[in-house]
Amino acid sequence: MNRWMTYLNFAGVLVLTVLCMIQWQANSQFNAQLNRANQTRIDQAAKLADEETTLNQNATDLADLRQRLSLAEADLKDVQNKLAASEQQGKDLIALRDQLKATLDKWEAAIADRDRALKQAGDQIQTLSSARNQDVAKFNDLADKYNAVVKQLNDARGK
Repeated sequence: MNRWMTYLNFAGVLVLTVLCMIQWQANSQFNAQLNRANQTRIDQAAKLADEETTLNQNATDLADLRQRLSLAEADLKDVQNKLAASEQQGKDLIALRDQLKATLDKWEAAIADRDRALKQAGDQIQTLSSARNQDVAKFNDLADKYNAVVKQLNDARGK
C-alpha cells in the first residue's frame, strides 16, 4: 500500500511538472506577444509625436502663409491703384495671385492627406490597444483557472 502511494505521488509530481512546463511555455509566448505589442505601441507613439510636431510646424507655416498672402493682397491693391495705367504689370500680378492660389490648393491637399494618415494611425493604435486588452483578459482568465487547479490540488493533498 505504501509503495502504491509512492508511485501515485510520483505520477502526480510528473503530471504537475508537465502542467507547469505547458503553463511556462504559454506564459512565455504571451509575454513575447505583449512585448511586441508594447514595442509597436511605443513606435506608434513616436510616429504620432513626429506627426504632431509636423502639424505644429505646418500650422505655423499656414499662419505665416496667410500673413504673407494678406500682405501680398494689400500690396497688390496698392500697386493696382498706383499703376492703373500699366496693363502689363497688372497681368503679371494676376498671374502671381493665381500661382499663390494653386500653391495654397496643393498645400490644403497635403494637409488633408496628413490628416487622413493621422486618423489611420489613431485607428491602428485603438485596434492594437483593444487586442492587448483582450490578451490581458485571456491571460487573467488562464491565471484564475490555474489558481483554481492549484487550490484543488492543495485541497486534495490536504484530504
